[in-house]
Amino acid sequence: MRAWPLLLLTLVVACDDDDDATFVLDADRELQLQGGALTLVVGERSTFTLSPDAGPKARTYDLMRQGAAGIWTYRERNVVETPMTRRSASLEGDTLQVEYAGGDYEGVLTVRPDGAERTRYRFELTAGGADSVAIPVRCDDEGSFHGFGEQYNATDQRGEAFDLETTEQGLGREGGIRALQGDEHTTYFPMPYYLDGRGFGVLFLTDHRTRVDVCATDEAVAWIEVTDDSPLEWLVFHGPTPLDVVRQLGDEVGRPGPLPDWAFGTWIGAQGGQEDVLDEVAALEAAEIPVAAFWVQDWTGIRMNFDGGFGVEYRWEADDTLYPDLAGMIDDLHGRGYRFLGYANPFVDPDLPNHWAEMDAAGLLVDSPEGGSYVFGAPNGQSSHPDLTEPEARAYVVAALESMVSTYGMDGWMQDFGEWTPHDGVLDDGSDPAAYHNRFVVDWQAMAREALDNQRPDGDYCFFGRSGWTGVQSVAQIHWVGDQEADFLPGDGLPTVVPAMLNLGLAGQYNVTHDIAGFSGGPSTKELWMRWTELGAFTPIMRTHEGNDKLENWSWEKDEETTAHFRRFARIHGALFDTFRRLADEAQEDSAPIVRHLMLAFPEDRATWSISDQYLLGDEILVAPVLEEGATSRSVYLPAGEWFHLFTGERFDGGTTVEVDAPIGTPAVFGRTDREDLRAIE
Repeated sequence: MRAWPLLLLTLVVACDDDDDATFVLDADRELQLQGGALTLVVGERSTFTLSPDAGPKARTYDLMRQGAAGIWTYRERNVVETPMTRRSASLEGDTLQVEYAGGDYEGVLTVRPDGAERTRYRFELTAGGADSVAIPVRCDDEGSFHGFGEQYNATDQRGEAFDLETTEQGLGREGGIRALQGDEHTTYFPMPYYLDGRGFGVLFLTDHRTRVDVCATDEAVAWIEVTDDSPLEWLVFHGPTPLDVVRQLGDEVGRPGPLPDWAFGTWIGAQGGQEDVLDEVAALEAAEIPVAAFWVQDWTGIRMNFDGGFGVEYRWEADDTLYPDLAGMIDDLHGRGYRFLGYANPFVDPDLPNHWAEMDAAGLLVDSPEGGSYVFGAPNGQSSHPDLTEPEARAYVVAALESMVSTYGMDGWMQDFGEWTPHDGVLDDGSDPAAYHNRFVVDWQAMAREALDNQRPDGDYCFFGRSGWTGVQSVAQIHWVGDQEADFLPGDGLPTVVPAMLNLGLAGQYNVTHDIAGFSGGPSTKELWMRWTELGAFTPIMRTHEGNDKLENWSWEKDEETTAHFRRFARIHGALFDTFRRLADEAQEDSAPIVRHLMLAFPEDRATWSISDQYLLGDEILVAPVLEEGATSRSVYLPAGEWFHLFTGERFDGGTTVEVDAPIGTPAVFGRTDREDLRAIE
């Protein structure tokens, strides 16, 4: 066969923002310059578009940061914004280079295919000398901005402006002091990524705090700014369907680890010491409630929280007074068919005799700018963090977590926190601490994965984390949606659980769970417990929490009606095992969320795009939980097709909104086929 030389075609167009040009990349893709806009066209579809109404902005400023309780606020002073306009564009092979200029700044945008499958394009914009660059993305009526990580208000964030940075969620999020209560967008698992319902997605490749103004200040422009002077890089996944975009995202960021069968059983949160835990085990057995696992957060000891609630001691070793024979107790539970999960977080408490002195002496903790180990304000008063950029510190943490399995026999744990890493710490590898603040949460989840893989190479374990950022998907297993308030309030109570699960799914985390019935605030009521139980039954991992106010919160054993309700829905959850197992296995290949946004299954149905209070399990079961206190009915949108109410057997034609009765015990759940087996469960 004759070898032909590679011919590179270089086409240079001198242009400004009023000139039009089309650059053909290959048979199916082209980049169009029209006015100020730059659009990636795939086939006949217009995908990602830089706005025609504004050019990139080079920004300089003096930054002030302040915060408490794991939430930070930023203020800029002496701000100078310099708009840049397009000057020329050139195509060499399949790479487009666009030159911009404005004031003292010269910017270069490079666009090229990325990845062997050519399902994405890589954009890179530089503007030397600026503190950061903000790019203008076109907002139009046909598109959407779904996602940005675990958001609790909705799934489409059009009209919102917020920072993306790992933080505490906040307590209540209903106003007040932001640094304590948070706001609508403070979240444990943000992600600089969004999905457009037309079938493309955009991922910004950064660990730095990212500012987004999603058509809020200007309804025609979404501004995206990474707060760093490095080149701004992003990937555009071009589908062509939203579900394809989620798969393409998973190919880039990784996929959570597989789950053992027992993960899809019911998990019970129990605490109070060895005797109390065993008493609860006996009570659940007497009530004939099916349980797969017990997770016990206070195995390290009880610490009272500032508000009087029950917390835990921050260490990776057992409290021998509270649990005098933890290994023996776990072994006994194993013999009775149960799994046992514990609790871990990254705080290293200088006031406890465990870990701190040894790690401090060995230099295994994050250093402060003044020298020595960094001790900062934490939920327990003060703590430090391990420096996970240091191999010796990683080895220490992994060994401590491994001991939870090898010494005590645990089958996994809650991998809590990760959001408090200091922005001004000094790290062993020289990393920028402001960026590592977000990257730490990935490393923290990786510690659990490494420890459990070492101890259980057959994968017979579970851990569930709270914090996340881009790339955590590759090391995570399960995420729970955080510390909701034990109430029905829309800012941080039960109604926030569904959009949080949907947004996690859009971000490539398909193994999700939540606390029945919330954690903070309270006390929870009987109605809240029963409604949250119904939601839990149709969640992949059904898991209870006694909550911060555990003595006053409602729980499964409070009265006979509650016990019967919980038993019934735990059995219904068990009857869905085959569905959960199949969907989880499929997600290992394609990242398709188990808790699935209706838009992913019905992208052509624009009515589904804005729905964030109901969801699909796969494509066959539609769940519309009652999220309002006192409600005994709810409005449900049923997409096109035939649907059966799984708790009444009534048949409905889709493509419309229906009002259905939904008293406690009869949740609004629909299937493509009828499920008489679920109705028969008592």
